[in-house]
Amino acid sequence: MGKKVKKESETPCKETFEALPVESKTPATTVLLLSSPEEDIVIKACEAIHIFAEKGDENKVSLLELGALGPLCQLIAHNNKLVRRNAFMALGIMAINGDVKKALKKMDVIPQLIDKLSLEDFPVIQHLALEALQNVTTDEDTCNTFREDQGFEKLMEILNNKDLSDLHAEALRVLANCLRDSERVQLIHKDGGLKRLIDFLLTSNVSEIQTGAVQCITRVAQSYENRKLLHELNLEKTLIELMSVSEIGVKTATCQAVAAMSLHLASKDCFRDLGGIPAVVQGLSSESPKLREATTQALSNLTYNNHHNALAVYKAGGHEILIQLLRGSCSRTVANASATLGNMARQEVVRCRILSHGAIHALVEPLNSTDKWVLVNTTQCLAALVCDTEARAELLRAGGLHPLVNLLQSHDKDVLNNACLTINVCASDEATAVEMCKFGALELLQEINQSVNRRSSLSQLAMMSLLDFNLSVKYSLTGHLAFSDIINDGFYDAGKVCAL
Repeated sequence: MGKKVKKESETPCKETFEALPVESKTPATTVLLLSSPEEDIVIKACEAIHIFAEKGDENKVSLLELGALGPLCQLIAHNNKLVRRNAFMALGIMAINGDVKKALKKMDVIPQLIDKLSLEDFPVIQHLALEALQNVTTDEDTCNTFREDQGFEKLMEILNNKDLSDLHAEALRVLANCLRDSERVQLIHKDGGLKRLIDFLLTSNVSEIQTGAVQCITRVAQSYENRKLLHELNLEKTLIELMSVSEIGVKTATCQAVAAMSLHLASKDCFRDLGGIPAVVQGLSSESPKLREATTQALSNLTYNNHHNALAVYKAGGHEILIQLLRGSCSRTVANASATLGNMARQEVVRCRILSHGAIHALVEPLNSTDKWVLVNTTQCLAALVCDTEARAELLRAGGLHPLVNLLQSHDKDVLNNACLTINVCASDEATAVEMCKFGALELLQEINQSVNRRSSLSQLAMMSLLDFNLSVKYSLTGHLAFSDIINDGFYDAGKVCAL
C-alpha cells in the first residue's frame, strides 16, 4: 500500500489538472484552483467550471455556494488573455441563474464588465463581456446600474464602429434588455440615445444587425409614452425607408415595428401621408409566411378606426390579396387578414369590392377554426359584410350559417358576443333567420339567455331578431307581440312556455 501511495504522489501535478474532473464531484477543488498562481491551471479551472455550470441550474448554484464568483470576477481583469476569456465564459454561463444574478449585483461587477467593452481589449473578450451583460441585465436594478455606469454609451460606441460589426448583434441584445420599461427609455432618450439608435437603423448594411436594431425599436414601442417619443423622432420615415430593403428578415421586423407604432393615432396618419401603406401592402405577396403574418398585423392596426388608411389599402389592391390569405394561411395571418377586411368593409364602396372578390365564401372555412382570434375577427368581419340582403343570401348559399350558429356553444365571451352580433345582422332576412332556426339557434340562444354568466345584451338582441320571424314562438316565450309584428297564416298559440 505504501508503495502505491508513493507512486501516486510521484505522478506529475500537470496530469491531474489537465482533466480537472469536475464531473467527478470535485467542484470544490476546482474552485480552489481558481486562486492558483499558475496560469495554465487557472485557465483549465475556468474551463472546467464553464463545462460544469452548463449542465444545469443546480450546478450553477453549487458553484455559487462554493464561492466561485469572487475569483472569477477578479480573473476577468487578469493580464493573460486566455485566463480572461475562460473566466468570462464561466461567469457568463453562471449569470443565467437568478441567484447568481443577485449575487453579482451585490458584488458590483457591472463596471468591470463595461470596462471590458473598451475598444482597446480584445474582440473575443468584448464578445464574452457582452454575453455576460446580456445575462445579467434582465432585471431593473442591474439595468439601472448599467446605464449609470455609462454602459449605454459603450454599446453605442460599438454599434457606431463598422470594424466591430461582428459584435453588433450581441450589443443589440444587451440594448434590448435596457429598453424594457418606459422610465428607462425616457432616461436614455434624454441622453440622445433613442435618436442615435434610430439613426443606426439606416447606417448599417448588415441585415442581421438591422433586424436586431428594429426589434429593439419594436420593444420600445410597446407603451403609449414611448410611441409618442418615437413619433417625435420621425421613426415612421425611417421605417418606410427600411421597407425597401430586400432582405426578408429586415422587412418582417420592420412590419412588426409598423404594427406597434400604428397603435399611436398620429403615426397611423403619418405612415399614410409619407406613402408607406403601398409599401406595406407589397409584403402580402411575399412567399415568406412570417412576413405575410407581420404585414397583415401592420395593416390591421393601420386600418383600425381609420377610414383614410382603409381606403389607401384598398387603392393599393390590398383587399384582393387579403381575401386570398383567408385560405390556407396560418391562424394569425387569417385572424389579421379578416380583421383588416372588417375594418375596410365599414366603407360602402370598399365593402362592395370586397364582396365582389368572394370574401363571403373565403370566410366560411375560418368559422370552423378552433383559434379564438380567428373566430373573433372572422365573425366581426362577417357582421360588417352581411349588411345587405344579397350578402346574407350569399352566406346562406356558401353554407356559412351552420358553423356560425355552432359558435353559440362557445364559452369564450368574445367569440360568443361576436357570433350573436353576426346572427343579429343575418336575422334581418326571413330566409337566413329561418335557416338559422333550423340549426338550433333559438334553443341555443334561449339557453344562453337563461345563464347568468353567458347572457348579454347581444344574445338577447339576437334572439329577439330571430323571434321576429317566428311569431308563434315569440308569443309563447314573451306573452305578447309588438305592433310591428304582422301575423301571417300559420300562427298558433301554444301557450306560455317560460319567461326570458
